[in-house]
Amino acid sequence: MVRFMPDVLIYADTFRSPELRHEIPLGIPDPILYLEKDGKRHIVTHSMEAARLAELNRYELHLTDELGLDELVKSGKSRDEIRNELQLRGVREVGIESAVVPETFPLWLADHLRANGIELRTDAELFDERRRAKTADQLAGMRRAQAAAEAAMDRCRELLRTRVGNGGLTVEEVKGAMSVVFAEHGTAADDFIVAPGPQGAMGHDMGSGPIEPGVPIVVDIWPRDNESFVFCDMTRTFVVGDVPDDVREWHRLCKEALDRAVSEIGPGADCKAIFDGTCEIFEAAGEPTQRTKAPGVPLHDGFFHGLGHGVGLEVHEEPGFGLMSDKALLPGDVVTVEPGLYRRGYGGVRLEDLVLVTESGAENLTRYPYDLAP
Repeated sequence: MVRFMPDVLIYADTFRSPELRHEIPLGIPDPILYLEKDGKRHIVTHSMEAARLAELNRYELHLTDELGLDELVKSGKSRDEIRNELQLRGVREVGIESAVVPETFPLWLADHLRANGIELRTDAELFDERRRAKTADQLAGMRRAQAAAEAAMDRCRELLRTRVGNGGLTVEEVKGAMSVVFAEHGTAADDFIVAPGPQGAMGHDMGSGPIEPGVPIVVDIWPRDNESFVFCDMTRTFVVGDVPDDVREWHRLCKEALDRAVSEIGPGADCKAIFDGTCEIFEAAGEPTQRTKAPGVPLHDGFFHGLGHGVGLEVHEEPGFGLMSDKALLPGDVVTVEPGLYRRGYGGVRLEDLVLVTESGAENLTRYPYDLAP
């Protein structure tokens, strides 16, 4: 008999494991064992989580009490030995003899299971592919996160308009005010980018210090919806006061590239070809890209990063738009489009929208102006 889907093991908590959060849409802070056998879904857990998991009516539960927890405690075994044995008993009760696991599967558990005859192999692509098509609940959460991002961007623009050059404004003040907006909208962000001047040309410099007139400010935010744990991602660039000619031209080119890429997104579209289209626009304007840089030499100016990436339970997921992209878009993918141009030591411009691939085309989930003036 041919098995179309392998058996699966995931051992993690749902706050740090997107693989597990995809399978269990609840906040579970302690590690539990998730198992799939012949397409049926099982969980090994303690009784504390049993009621919430049972309410979902999706899994067969195997409680540690039923697997012999009390007997193991009386045996005098150590906490780690008991933990290991309970997971092994759960795997055997479900009948799994061979399984695929995420790359983050704990080594201690893999060693214990393998020592007891369970075959394991990692398959990162399998878990990436499982998460690509977003569920209705995930899409609803992403729309909530996007609404929060746009409200926070409004607050950022208001501060830039009223405070820069009129008493001073710092990145730290802007980020504090934006974080309040995130919380008011049921979202959270561990950190995000508000990067003025040279900081905006450093990729993922989160930004710090005073914000001055006449310099580009890259604002890249990716709040996570608290209910679904799904992210959004958006970027805008602003200049308070007079806009330098080169910044204005970079902004024009980035908007042209963004518009072209969004127009090309749809089911079956080739991710590498969409990236190439952005490179063509920038190269025609004399800007360096990853396609034109010298081999072995890092690229610090021009278009030095990929065009975008998938977004979901992680802010960076498959599929990606870049030199090494080898995938076609599928209905249910949510991807960013984020062309950027930079000069080290000076600054840069980046624009980023969030796009849902539909059965017939695409929907831009970002509905926010692109103006350089805040």
